[in-house]
Amino acid sequence: MTLTLTVSDEVRTLVPGFSHLAVEAHGLVNGPSSEVGSALLDDAARRLAERLDGRAPHEDPHMAAWRAAYTAFGAKPSRTRNSAEALARRALADGGLPRINLLVDAYNAISVAHLIPVGGEDLDRVQGGMRLVRATGEEPFTVVAAGQETVEHPEAGEIVWCDDEGVTCRRWNWRQGPRTRLTEESVNAVFLLESLAPMTAGELEAAGAELAEVLTKLSPGVRITVGTPE
Repeated sequence: MTLTLTVSDEVRTLVPGFSHLAVEAHGLVNGPSSEVGSALLDDAARRLAERLDGRAPHEDPHMAAWRAAYTAFGAKPSRTRNSAEALARRALADGGLPRINLLVDAYNAISVAHLIPVGGEDLDRVQGGMRLVRATGEEPFTVVAAGQETVEHPEAGEIVWCDDEGVTCRRWNWRQGPRTRLTEESVNAVFLLESLAPMTAGELEAAGAELAEVLTKLSPGVRITVGTPE
């Protein structure tokens, strides 16, 4: 691993049982959404439906754990859903999952199939290491509104991912900022898979292994490292 990822003691104390797995990839080939990406997303939606067997996504034990975690730091989980629950709801709806670009489609498919939050960051845009912390409320979070960059700030106590430049993802895994997101030009990336009990270490590792396999098929020659850097 070339990227350092750390989880603050404050977060671990507030939400015991949190685990994460990083899949770091160098030499990726990205591009527009394609039939390959659509097939991955369609298969993920099918697997999700089988897993839920008629239940709503928030009734899954793993999603219930994430709702409790969001509540613990002051978020309203029925209004600001974790990324996996939000994607799962879209997968089950008539419109289906969005098509973004090949790499984003790939990690969204893993998120939906395994019902686990997964994020992707462009390593060439990340400044320094990444940290999961409780925000002071002063950290900058750059967004684009009506074509213009605007700086917002998280709420004090909110759990955020940040790097040396500012927040990269608000409310843990709710809203990624545009600064580090994967574009069609991205060639180096880190994919972060996040789990809470009752998801087991084996289930987390299986999701990471499947993502690594998909990335290898999409980008022959890619160099991949899987681990839990601290």
